[in-house]
Amino acid sequence: MRSLRSQAIASWLVLAPVLSGQAFAQELQRAQPEEVGLSSARLGRLSGVLQDYVNDGKLAGAVALVARHGEVAYLEAFGHRELESGAPMHEDAIFRIASQTKAIVSVGVMILQEEGLLLISDPVGKYLPEFQNTTVAVPREDGGYDVVDAERPITIRDLLTHTAGIGYGEGVARDRWAEAGIQGWYFADRDEPIGATVARMASLPFDAQPGARFVYGYSTDILGALIERVSGLALDEFLRTRVFEPLGMRDTHFYLPDSKRDRLAVVYSAAEGGGLERAPDPGGMVGQGAYVDGPRKSFSGGAGLLSTASDYARFLQMLLNGGELDGVRILSRKTVQLMTVDHLGELQLSDGVGFGLGFFVVEDLGDRGTPGSIGEYGWGGAYHSTYWVDPEEKLVVVYFTQLIPTADIDDHGKLRALVYQAIVDE
Repeated sequence: MRSLRSQAIASWLVLAPVLSGQAFAQELQRAQPEEVGLSSARLGRLSGVLQDYVNDGKLAGAVALVARHGEVAYLEAFGHRELESGAPMHEDAIFRIASQTKAIVSVGVMILQEEGLLLISDPVGKYLPEFQNTTVAVPREDGGYDVVDAERPITIRDLLTHTAGIGYGEGVARDRWAEAGIQGWYFADRDEPIGATVARMASLPFDAQPGARFVYGYSTDILGALIERVSGLALDEFLRTRVFEPLGMRDTHFYLPDSKRDRLAVVYSAAEGGGLERAPDPGGMVGQGAYVDGPRKSFSGGAGLLSTASDYARFLQMLLNGGELDGVRILSRKTVQLMTVDHLGELQLSDGVGFGLGFFVVEDLGDRGTPGSIGEYGWGGAYHSTYWVDPEEKLVVVYFTQLIPTADIDDHGKLRALVYQAIVDE
């Protein structure tokens, strides 16, 4: 892989002088809602509803951001960053964004394709040899399973679309995954590089044949290891130099600098009988402390990043702009177009919704049955965060909170309804 590493470094040296002046880009410009076709009064309804969730003890706190036509028309913080101390939530609070990491890592893969270092049609085993020959666990009627060879190699595109057949280690062969110490998506407390964890995955039986169905799991963690192998850089360094610094995403990290620890929002769980309780710390799936005090070795491409609403909005605005923000181009317009169309075909993610290269994609608004637009794309995270981009309305929405498990809360649906009812231009 020496030649690939050399090419990647050379490409970066060419780009570095162009990007250095943009490393500290300003936040998206603020605008009055009416300046971008939104109603201040109607957005006030959103504020009231989100505050009600806090008052009713269903959320500790949240930050919501709505940008239109490239300007932030709504950015508000609600409730508390930490209930016990009474620390208020601020607009610059830092959140565990979990699976929202996947979109950023998917962009990283497409950067490498644009640099000529890979093709997404390539077999993963071309770059990670341990994936050249994989297996699948086939359930038997008696409750057991057989292990068979994969019918074809897994491709990079399979990983991007979650059609590689790789879950989170909870399929019929969960015993084998448990023995290997790989289950669940939380890696921040692991004392080994992500590449070592992914290499062990390759020898385990997967949940479905490549291309057979949508299986959500470790695919993007594998993509993170692939980025490291192809670029010759650790994943945190690759994303910092190719995405975060060029876009001015100052507060997006895998592990938090000590100076920012007091901005990290605490994770809460819906308690039995109502109310909230502090989620387990740090040995469980949530981990209050490992993102600050952990070993800082495992850069999980599937769920490892921390960020702010403003940082993530800059990333999404870059995509909405066709790959460019503030004079810095991360991707070409045609690459963004490829990422944000459906690649599942008949597999379909849910009614009216397909999946692209890192995002859900709305195909039929009526089938989905919620406000939005055809061509809208987005995703969310395990800690109850969500986001979407609506190209037709030139709209970016980011909603961050820290709640797992969530119990009976309908804030995501209300958020969507109340954002769209605030659009008043024609």
